[in-house]
Amino acid sequence: MVSTVAAVAGAAVLAVVVLMLWLRTQRVVTTPAERAVHSALHTASLAAVPLRRGLTVASAGAAAPHLRNLTGAAALGVTDADGVLLAWEGGHGDLVAALTDAAKRAVDGGRAVLARGEGSQDAAVRTVIVQPLVVDDSSVAGALGVVLTGPPGPGRLGALADVARYVCGQLELAELDASRARLDRAEVRALRAQISPHFIYNALNTVASFVRTDPDRARELILEFADFTRYSFRAAGEFTVLAEELRNIERYLALERARFGDALQVRLQIAPEVLGVVLPFLALQPLVENAVRHGLAGRPGGGTVTIVANDAGTDCVISVEDDGVGMDPELLRSGALDAVAGGTGPGKSDESAHVGLANVDDRLRAAFGNDYGLVVETAPGAGTKVSLRVPKFRVGVRA
Repeated sequence: MVSTVAAVAGAAVLAVVVLMLWLRTQRVVTTPAERAVHSALHTASLAAVPLRRGLTVASAGAAAPHLRNLTGAAALGVTDADGVLLAWEGGHGDLVAALTDAAKRAVDGGRAVLARGEGSQDAAVRTVIVQPLVVDDSSVAGALGVVLTGPPGPGRLGALADVARYVCGQLELAELDASRARLDRAEVRALRAQISPHFIYNALNTVASFVRTDPDRARELILEFADFTRYSFRAAGEFTVLAEELRNIERYLALERARFGDALQVRLQIAPEVLGVVLPFLALQPLVENAVRHGLAGRPGGGTVTIVANDAGTDCVISVEDDGVGMDPELLRSGALDAVAGGTGPGKSDESAHVGLANVDDRLRAAFGNDYGLVVETAPGAGTKVSLRVPKFRVGVRA
């Protein structure tokens, strides 16, 4: 339900932005109505920025002046779900207690509350109106209250309700952003859990085989293994830069080459200008691990893995290719992306279980959009090539 409501809210925000851009393209905004519409849309866009960070003291304080302008109130207050005041904008500070009390009743009852307070100087009637901020049609995040001088008309009441709904939409989008971030972190943890136990077992066995015959080589491999696991299980960030991802792949390949010797050949073609490109953490290592398995599985004499990263204008294009057994393209058309990792040839075994290609595809699309998923080219006996595009720059995405 959150995603549905948030999608509607997102569409409304998009409509606001489009309308603002259309108004700006007109040579002159002449009529009072046009100027009022443009001003309201601009003010709403300013309030949206802090609200997309959720409802906190800082975000409420930053949004309150713009929300007050939208409502035309003499003063405006924002509280949390417990009625604790997060922000106050304007005068009439003697009505703060009345507003927070009304906010508690609005939150408890899930409906607007109207209260009155007499003016201390001119005896003018002042009205306090509070709207609960209902998120996902059930959860109340807080309350939005205004102080009006004089009795409110239906238009003012409707405007306040509309502004409250707008705030709720932004808070739902903020929650959606937070949920997606939590999902991304969960997917990275799942991907870490999928790092092949066979690789770890074989890597340690390879190190053990060098302990007596070549102690220096064993020491180097232990350090590579330690650095590989430290990077793969790091706690910081959901993104990294291509240079760091490639360095971890070098550690992985060093351990595999120690195991397979000349049976594993690796070719790298990396354009220096794309080394700083940001991409999801552990986006390439699963591709390379699967390519190593394909390049070796069921093929006498081993195989070759080729890793290419090129500059493509606004994007960076990365591919990982092996000359192994390949697979039936029908599996791709049926959506069985993870089947790529297992292959369909005679070399398929328990050790060829998938290592999260669908996970990588999902995270790429979540970070950059559906145009940036994995592209797989394969055929039985013709090897497999997995490609991806990463934008050189994307707002909000950084290592």
